[in-house]
Amino acid sequence: MSRRGLTSSHWGIARAQSTGGTLSAVSAHPMDPAPAALLENMVGTANSPARVTHPALRRGWLEGGGTRGRDSYVTVPWDRALDLIASSLRQTIATHGNSAIFAGSYGWASAGRFHHAQSQLKRFLNTLGGFTGSEGNYSYNAALVAMPHILGGSFRDQLAQATRWEVIADHSTLVVAFGGLALRNMQISDGGASVHRIPAALRHCRARGVRFVNISPHRGDMAAELDARWLSPRPGTDTALMLALTHTLLVEGLHDPAFLARYTVGWERVEAYLTGATDGTAKDASWAAEITGLDADDIRALARQMAANRTMITCAAALQRADWGEQPLWACVTLAAALGQIGLPGGGYGIGYAVNGHVGASDRALRAAALPTGPNPVAQRIPVAMIAEMLLRPGAPYRYDGQTHTLPQARLVWWAGGNPFHHHQDLRRLSAAFQTPDLVVVNETHWTATARHADIVLPAAAATERADFGAGKTDRVLTPMHPVADPPGQARSEYAMYTALAERLGVAEAFTEGRDEEAWLRHLWAQTQDSATSAGHTLPDWDRFWAGEPIELLDPNPRQVFLADFRADPAAHPRPTPSGKIELYSDTVAAFALPECPGHATWVPPRDAALPGTLALLSGQPGTRLHSQGDDGALSQASKIAGREPVLIHPGDAAARGIAEGDVVELRSARGACLAGAQVTEDIAPGCVFLATGAWYTPDAEGRCLHGNPNALTHDLRTSEWSQSPAAHSCRVTLSRWMGDQSAPEVHMAQAGEDDPGVV
Repeated sequence: MSRRGLTSSHWGIARAQSTGGTLSAVSAHPMDPAPAALLENMVGTANSPARVTHPALRRGWLEGGGTRGRDSYVTVPWDRALDLIASSLRQTIATHGNSAIFAGSYGWASAGRFHHAQSQLKRFLNTLGGFTGSEGNYSYNAALVAMPHILGGSFRDQLAQATRWEVIADHSTLVVAFGGLALRNMQISDGGASVHRIPAALRHCRARGVRFVNISPHRGDMAAELDARWLSPRPGTDTALMLALTHTLLVEGLHDPAFLARYTVGWERVEAYLTGATDGTAKDASWAAEITGLDADDIRALARQMAANRTMITCAAALQRADWGEQPLWACVTLAAALGQIGLPGGGYGIGYAVNGHVGASDRALRAAALPTGPNPVAQRIPVAMIAEMLLRPGAPYRYDGQTHTLPQARLVWWAGGNPFHHHQDLRRLSAAFQTPDLVVVNETHWTATARHADIVLPAAAATERADFGAGKTDRVLTPMHPVADPPGQARSEYAMYTALAERLGVAEAFTEGRDEEAWLRHLWAQTQDSATSAGHTLPDWDRFWAGEPIELLDPNPRQVFLADFRADPAAHPRPTPSGKIELYSDTVAAFALPECPGHATWVPPRDAALPGTLALLSGQPGTRLHSQGDDGALSQASKIAGREPVLIHPGDAAARGIAEGDVVELRSARGACLAGAQVTEDIAPGCVFLATGAWYTPDAEGRCLHGNPNALTHDLRTSEWSQSPAAHSCRVTLSRWMGDQSAPEVHMAQAGEDDPGVV
């Protein structure tokens, strides 16, 4: 017996098929001109031995001890697992209050509007009186905090307002991409990437004569077909390069004083810093050459080229995921302002063009409805990258965006729809931090490292095993998501889990509002229809939508130019900053009194010193999965070397260390170690290595990750006290040939195989 239907994911829409209730085939929908290869992972992931199929309890927790991350698990009936959680919730709230519940739930779970893991958990906990949560994200958190001070408003809105690639094709002659434009990132978009438009848009730009400059230590951060010029500064030095380019514009009279006077504030402070009037050091090309490793004449020539052409400057999100990651954002805006092309078609800047598959390519006029979470009576939040800090240092003060806060004490941690042992840095420290709560609950589809750090693991159904509809935040496609396969074992939807818990805790009516899953879907679709009507669109009723094909909506602004209205009339369209202008110098930020930021873009060296024999570690998004999702799928598995994540190393660096293609190597830092498989290539700059994120963390007894997770190496110090963002790209490592056990590690496997013996 086979079933067929549609599904949606963060990497695309597809036709799916099951045989005997088991997912057996997934193929790209024909409406997508450039479907993501990540679809190849879906069948293997759905049927992985690592699926969580039954509620499970950590044996050490049952026996009053043990170590999270190392203990074995026993399976239990649903009723017992839910009774234990309900009892723990009652006790935690009664003894410590709702603020002692931390609902992490950060990650890219289902793309569906109803079965959204964070929303489901937060709604449930809010019916009980709330929880402590997190704010921001690991992708571009520094921009979320810094850009409102520099440009005003929400950075997420700025992403949606980016100049469209079709405009760049028609008007730009030069694209200078700090951090490149990695196509591997543009396979995905939060909530859905139904039609992948950017690959064709970039080819169109090149066909129209647009020239590209890829400023990255990784040549692969720009598609080869764009024939880009490759400049590879030392990692973490882009701010110095941007400042030197701005200095060249200034001293050679290539900047635009009229633009700076009308649209910005603080240029005089920036000018004093650039010329060295404030600190005695001119930020000129020769100064930057020493820092970046680039040639000073090449820096000056690039500045002149940018001034002589209509130039679009792009700044990848990866640049801010480093020490002092707020600074390249500010320096990028400063450089673009000095050129004076902000608000012109094909000119100016864009931060985050390659963060997903929609920036500069798509938007839609309506917002689809989603499961409401309701009000949270607990006001306390922590920056998303401070999880380990919170667990290890409860009660400690910390600074964040100019204010001083106190870290809460989390007694009960509940994670759903994400994997902090992928996103977070310094995983040995995170593992130690996860030993501190009284109880850790994790809802999971797979036995990830996060699930292996839980006391209670609840098996969640996957997106292809439940009914929903897909509608990404900036995706213009609405897709019915059919339950084409059966959940394995006793896995169930999270809505069913929380409904059963809500009944035990006396809040069932508040949680369900009297609706089952189908009733909620119909309710949310009716709200989406109303939103569409207000935006001038007409959507079919639920039954016709459910039986039909994906619906593609019109783009509300296909010729969008970022900040065009502001440029046309800054008085009528002021920026929501204190001055109403672009703040190249911010009195507000200066008042934070941070030594690493005097109120304007500033160069500060990375924390990890470039000691002899060390290499700079780059740890970007992989091209073979979404973060850690799909690591057990066919595409991801085919990329492994000796069962480990490949690490890219330059031939010269490999030869100096006696390393050949395919060797198992050990990477070490001050924080830890991991093994990887050597991939020797000239696409990585000398002095650097690239190890993609997302290999499931698999530590041995010494804490060495046998599988190749780079966050076993990275520090957890965060960018600065301004935004407290992750700083994974500031890491120096040694690399050597591994002489130990060469066998592939056991990673994607079940963890609970025996029934609960009844120990309480």
